[in-house]
Amino acid sequence: MRSPTDGKLLRIFIGEADKLNGKPLYEEIVLLARRNSMAGATVIKGSMGFGCKSRMHTSKLLELSTDLPVIIEIVDSEEKINDFLPSLDGMVKEGLVTVEKANVIMYRAEKK
Repeated sequence: MRSPTDGKLLRIFIGEADKLNGKPLYEEIVLLARRNSMAGATVIKGSMGFGCKSRMHTSKLLELSTDLPVIIEIVDSEEKINDFLPSLDGMVKEGLVTVEKANVIMYRAEKK
């Protein structure tokens, strides 16, 4: 992805305990994004949240949860995000997927 440019931010909201082929779903999504040469992906683990079933997930000691919220963020061009979305349809059985406009200001790695 070249920079600066208009891009898209893909956010995938799932649970930490969600699996695909016996592996954490968030790992499978990030690995697929890498195989698809996406610009990058980040997994963010939440400490509290709820979804469409209104079941509370929290990391409080007295209510220890093994299914904390997880957000995967991927920023890339609109074309690459749109091409990636059909893959998610077969992977995400329960969760939320959003896409929004992203104004990419900088995308670079240090030259060695």
